[in-house]
Amino acid sequence: MGLIVTTTWQTEIDGWDRWLTAAGRPSTTRELRRYHLRRLATAHRERGPYDLTTDDLVSWTAGMEWGADTRRSVRASLRGFYGWAVAAGRLLRDPTLALPLIRAPRRTPRPTPDEVLLEALERAPLRERLMLVIAQRTGLRAGEVARVRREDLVRDVVGSSLHVRGKGARERLVPLDDELARILRRLPPGWIFPSGTRPGQPLTAHTVSKLMSAALGPGWTAHTLRHRYATLAYSVERDLRAVQELLGHSQVTTTQIYTLVPDDARRRAAAGALLEADRRRGGLRPAA
Repeated sequence: MGLIVTTTWQTEIDGWDRWLTAAGRPSTTRELRRYHLRRLATAHRERGPYDLTTDDLVSWTAGMEWGADTRRSVRASLRGFYGWAVAAGRLLRDPTLALPLIRAPRRTPRPTPDEVLLEALERAPLRERLMLVIAQRTGLRAGEVARVRREDLVRDVVGSSLHVRGKGARERLVPLDDELARILRRLPPGWIFPSGTRPGQPLTAHTVSKLMSAALGPGWTAHTLRHRYATLAYSVERDLRAVQELLGHSQVTTTQIYTLVPDDARRRAAAGALLEADRRRGGLRPAA
């Protein structure tokens, strides 16, 4: 079922979106925030946004089968919207102040396996296949894949790169291999993945993410393709800062979450630890 948003809700969502635009928030962030609020509006279309209590918001989020990352993102959207409403004089008390904090889980990188990607590329329709190719060869986020334009392809002294506008309005250049550059150069100007329902606009990040997940199969997503790219890039040079730049992360600690340390490196480290333990053992023996 599609999202059903009443005029009352839409008016307030639009007001917040204008504030986000004036604050210079990137379009990808605004799109995600609007989507979260529209989900909330659909679930509470019999009431207005300022009729909801803290208990209502807790009950709504608790009833969703979301992972920790999605819960944190939705919480940020709710906090932002109701914080703006209080500051703008639309509401006296912020019902999100008592929403529970969501802890970021400690997780191991999950790169998409080669066989999963190869099977997906063989069976996916042409459009989804190109999404997968771009993602696995550039490490772009689903939202960044959605907003690629042919004009973003640039030539540099070595070859070709893709001009990417990422999260937080941060821009970066991601090197392209010659084959992908040729594919993109043959496409018509404009959005690589135009929307069929919004003239002049690309597909949404949400749509691209769903299409890529469906193409890859259960358990694998655009995000695990990004893990794959990061892990492969790190395995070649073992340069975490370079991988950070490629992925567009503001902090290298975030990049560490994406990179699975190569098995040979872990085995060498483990062997080195055993050798060092054996070497020290002689020095640790008690005197006779």
